[in-house]
Formats: sequence, C-alpha cells, structure tokens
Amino acid sequence: MSKINQKIVPHLWYDKEAKEAAQFYASIFPDSKITDVTTIHDTPSGDSDIVFFELWGQKFMAISAGPYFKINPSVSFIVNFDPSREKDASEKINEVWNKLSEGGTALMPLDKYPFSEKFGWIQDKYGLSWQLMLTNPEGEERPAIVPSLLFVGEQCGNSEEAINFYLSIFKNGKQGNITRYPNGMEPDKEGTIMFADFSIENQWFAAMDSAHEHKFSFSEAISFMVYCDTQEEIDYYWDRLSAVPEAEQCGWLKDKFGISWQIVPSEMDEMMSKGTPEQLERLTIAFLKMKKFDLVELQNAYKG
Repeated sequence: MSKINQKIVPHLWYDKEAKEAAQFYASIFPDSKITDVTTIHDTPSGDSDIVFFELWGQKFMAISAGPYFKINPSVSFIVNFDPSREKDASEKINEVWNKLSEGGTALMPLDKYPFSEKFGWIQDKYGLSWQLMLTNPEGEERPAIVPSLLFVGEQCGNSEEAINFYLSIFKNGKQGNITRYPNGMEPDKEGTIMFADFSIENQWFAAMDSAHEHKFSFSEAISFMVYCDTQEEIDYYWDRLSAVPEAEQCGWLKDKFGISWQIVPSEMDEMMSKGTPEQLERLTIAFLKMKKFDLVELQNAYKG
C-alpha cells in the first residue's frame, strides 16, 4: 500500500455493511477503489472487517464492528462538482444524486439555492449523508470531498471555537471562507456560523451551526484517524484532544466538542494489511488492552 501522505483519514463505523458500503461508494465516485480488506478476529464485536478505500482520490476507512454506533448527519461529506475541473459537472451531480438516492432520503432536494446553482443533501441507504454541490469555479479551489461538521443541540454556536481549537493544535492550519447567520434567521443566532471551512494538515473540513431541532449529535460512528510517525506525536495529539476519559479506548478519544478521533501509528495500516494471521492476532490482543497507543509495545507484539 502506498505510504500515507494523507495525515487525517475519515473512518466510518457500520454494523455489518462496511465492505458493501465501500463497494457502493467506489462504484459511484470517479477515481475510487477498495485498496484492502482485512478481518480481525475475537474483538468485542466478534470478527470485524476493516476496509481501506479511496473516493475521488481521498483515503477513507470503514469497519464492521457491530450495532453500537449509527451514522447520522452530524458529520456529512460535501462533494464539490467543479465545472472548471469536470467538464460535465452538472450531469455528473445528477448521476451521483440518483445513485445515492436509491434507498436513501433527501434532506434538502437537489435544486437551485442562493449559495449554489445546484445543491442537494442526501442521506444514503447506509445512513451516510452527502452534500452535493455544483461549485462556483470563480472561488478558491477545494478538494472534491470535504467532511462537514454540523454543530447542533448543546454544541450549536461552538463552530467558531472548534475551528480555532483545531487550527491551534494541528500543523499547516488555514482558515478558509466564513459566512455568518444574519439577523432574522431564527432560531439561528446572528453571528453564528452558517458555513465556514478550514484546512488542517492539508485536509479541508467544513463547519456550521444549526439551532434547529435535530435528533442527532456527534458520535463514534464517524471519526477521524490521525496518523502519527512517533510516540511523541501520538502523545501530543492525545494530550491536546482527549476530553472524555471514559471514551478513551484502543486509540480512540473524544474531544470537548464530542467529535471522535483515532490517534494511530502510521505503520498500523501496513501491519494490518501485510500481517500474517498470527501477527494480526498478537497485534489485536495488544491494542485491545490499550487506551492511548504504545508504539513500541505494538511493534513488539507484531514481531512476536
């Protein structure tokens, strides 16, 4: 597998459908493929498939690990169809919308909106939400797929603080666009974030506040993996991000906004995809005991 150059990788949790969902997405988006599937045994959820895949050239990971967390629209993925990049951007957006609609639910119909000639928000049959947008080619270029964080309920109004928090922790941070709610958009409060985007470690994210009644909030179902080359780096992110001690488990943590991160050694993917069944078993036993990952201990378990 290629050496990871994408430092932050979105991670999707499914009950049993990780492989099926990844195949579905890879069949819909350009420049997409499943790069590896590994099964680990005897986890608390039994046998778990771990699927490594790429969508429109961006790395993702998915796991089938039981019905503990259900994907919801608090994290969605904006897909930018940029006419300056794709010659049939407008037809492509219709095509992708139609495929994602099979068994899915439209949250905002594909239509013309003040902010885009063509936009739609769809929750697909696996529960994952996509915001498909015909991008204004005049604007500054953005990647094809951008994870978007929706701050609702008690987190509503915290977008801006969260963006500044992440920009202060991660390297190569950059603030992008920022649009605030004007007066008269109740229940949304004037000055809170209608839409903003920012880049950390060369990965773009979007963030927005919504004061409307939503029946969901951030959960472990969608997390972000941060690949680290050294124990020092693992410690750095762990110490700064982890805010919920009881959520710490197997490299996972939850930050003060309720967003889940996984702080993982860069070589973990290689071990997972290249390891013999014995190596995988030793590695799994070792990491299931850990909260924060201990790189040397994982390497030793793997080597035996």
